[in-house]
Amino acid sequence: MACAAVSVHGLRKSYAGHEVVRGIDFEVAAGEVFGFLGPNGAGKTTTIEILEGYRERTDGEVSVLGADPARPTRPWRERVGLVLQECELDPLLTVSETLKLFSAFYSSPRPVSETVGLVGLEEKRDARAGTLSGGQRRRLDVAVALVGRPELVFLDEPTTGFDPSARREAWTMIEGLKAEGTTVFLTTHYLDEAQHLADRVAILRQGEILAAGPPDELGQRGTGVSVVSFRLPDGVAPEDVATRAGTPAERAGALVSLEVDDAQETLWKLTSWAREDGLRLEELEVHRPTLEDVFLELTGAGHE
Repeated sequence: MACAAVSVHGLRKSYAGHEVVRGIDFEVAAGEVFGFLGPNGAGKTTTIEILEGYRERTDGEVSVLGADPARPTRPWRERVGLVLQECELDPLLTVSETLKLFSAFYSSPRPVSETVGLVGLEEKRDARAGTLSGGQRRRLDVAVALVGRPELVFLDEPTTGFDPSARREAWTMIEGLKAEGTTVFLTTHYLDEAQHLADRVAILRQGEILAAGPPDELGQRGTGVSVVSFRLPDGVAPEDVATRAGTPAERAGALVSLEVDDAQETLWKLTSWAREDGLRLEELEVHRPTLEDVFLELTGAGHE
């Protein structure tokens, strides 16, 4: 991959003879949002800590922004922003004071006022960190990671504790980072978040990558089955639908559904039938495999 911000080949990590990362390979292109997903114990945290330069690897080659994170330098650290799962900031400092403190660590920081606005904390700029709600504290964590104008940001569960509105605002923020050319390495419990934000994702289980690629294309690695459903017209039996569609139909209350490999072909058959017989297919919907469907199928587990 040209212009890779992160390049990993044959990465392994063992603890007391137990291998938790088993020779994984992946690359993250500069400027993309990359989702790194997996259930608990998959090896995500270990991998990320190796990429961040906080944990040694057992074997393999790793390059982050053109450098080996096992030998970090001060200039390299300034190019990388981190949002950890848990951050302990001084509760007595205000939002602005916190960002001013951290901005002093960088040679060319983002202005504090700009950073406050980027994470949506304008109304809390003079509030002490200890008085912020859980979601607001998480925004401050993100702000601390962004104040140094990093080229690459590791976002570890960035929207934990956010209400739906705040999550959407955070998504807009992440999209804004991408628009600026920032590379985002994202881990999240919320698979809809990864589907919405990530250009590509990798799904990890027991230290191995099971699948990687654009979220909308990963369904091809699973069953690929779509579900077509609609309200059963009066006087029509599920058997009639099955005959016309050429595939079994199941009824659940007033709705009938069909599992199909080719949704377009099935829709053509159903709508042609409805036109010929003067029927209305109310509530006609097609459900295609989502990232969550693929995740559950590949990992055999629920969310973290």
